[in-house]
Amino acid sequence: MEKVIKILFICHGNICRSTMAQSYFAWLSEKEGLSYMFEIDSAATSREEIGNSPHYGTVRMLNKKGIPVIPHRARQMTAADARYYDLLIGMDEENLWGMRRITKGEYTDKMHLLLDFKKDGSLGKGREVDDPWYSGDFESTFRDVEEGCANLLEYCLAIK
Repeated sequence: MEKVIKILFICHGNICRSTMAQSYFAWLSEKEGLSYMFEIDSAATSREEIGNSPHYGTVRMLNKKGIPVIPHRARQMTAADARYYDLLIGMDEENLWGMRRITKGEYTDKMHLLLDFKKDGSLGKGREVDDPWYSGDFESTFRDVEEGCANLLEYCLAIK
């Protein structure tokens, strides 16, 4: 039996970017017939939105694109998550800082930005995914999530 790759998507509040990435990656891996390869979840670096459902802008954008929204309630990432998951995928540098704070500097080899993953399946320094909570631009965030998740899937296939 093949090892399942466990991925945790992380953003500040776990209601916009990380839930969008979680839903999109689940949909993409299912569409490609590869969902058996993954365990996917999302979390926050903060406690501000704990218990809240995905932001209406995220839900609206995923619905517009025909992507099912995974039922989810915001939760904060834990040190146990860092031990459990194979990949800890943050959306911006502040998220990476928060992830390192939560893990007391451990497991940094598992921490990457979503846009660190390249089209050829490699890994390199990428840019941040803008937070639509502030910009209101869920379309741009979706494009970044779409690109990042497609490249992350290629990366996972390359390391399998």
